[in-house]
Amino acid sequence: MRIAIIGGGSVGLLFAHYLNENHEVLVYVRNSSQLQKLRENGLTMERNGIRRNTRVKACHFSEWKGEEDLTIVAVKQYSIPELAGDLLKMDACKTGSFLFLQNGMGHLKWAEMLEADNLFAGSVEHGALKTASDTVLHTGIGVTKVAAVKGDVDFLKKISDSASCFFPFIFVGDPLEMLIQKLIVNSLINPLTAVLRVRNGELLSNKFYYRLFLKLFDEVSAILNIPDKAAALSHVESVCKETGMNRSSMLKDIEEGRETEIDAILGYILKEAEMKNMSAPYTESLYCQIKGRERGK
Repeated sequence: MRIAIIGGGSVGLLFAHYLNENHEVLVYVRNSSQLQKLRENGLTMERNGIRRNTRVKACHFSEWKGEEDLTIVAVKQYSIPELAGDLLKMDACKTGSFLFLQNGMGHLKWAEMLEADNLFAGSVEHGALKTASDTVLHTGIGVTKVAAVKGDVDFLKKISDSASCFFPFIFVGDPLEMLIQKLIVNSLINPLTAVLRVRNGELLSNKFYYRLFLKLFDEVSAILNIPDKAAALSHVESVCKETGMNRSSMLKDIEEGRETEIDAILGYILKEAEMKNMSAPYTESLYCQIKGRERGK
């Protein structure tokens, strides 16, 4: 299968490494410096202290024409409006197949504007860290859950059947339920670790941080009307444990002075709370602290 990956962040590079093992992958980026490094050095992936370098085809985003069998959109949520605007100007978006891998919920409305044959949403539960424009660390082995927004997930069987044991795929039925589950994880781990400046596991091991963790979970799960709160809490805690030594993407964004995805995560929760006339003091406090630190940078 020929696969296009739009986005050269940690998730895009991680997918490029593993999918390139059995498919023809083309990585599309906007940054000219990153493009040059990928072309000159190839892509380096490190897992458990072992580094592997592979050659990948790298192109500037302006060269994307939608000729691949599948296009994976791996940019951050806040880049989706601009990217979707660019895609909608091209005839290629009226056919083909797209897989969106963003956190939050806002990308769905943009994805559904594409008149594609197949539209998929994915939830990535791997730990990944980009240490250079051509290097990614696989810091935590998880799964990628995929659901069809439009079309048939059987289209992706070639990918799942050939996937590495370190990079498995799971197909689920309801994209909204899948994304809500991921949203709960992101709503707790990302902002709390970013504000407290701690690794994921410390949210559980420090009893005071854990009290805050539980207060925020109660608030978010009530706003989202989660039916099985015990299962949802167990899932978030398991992700915390499995990625215990990881620094969340939002913490890294704050530390490196980048824009975060807080609007797509807690911003969405706050809008839901407002529509339902519900109080959200913990969510609003964390949201304002993250936005303030963004502005401060």
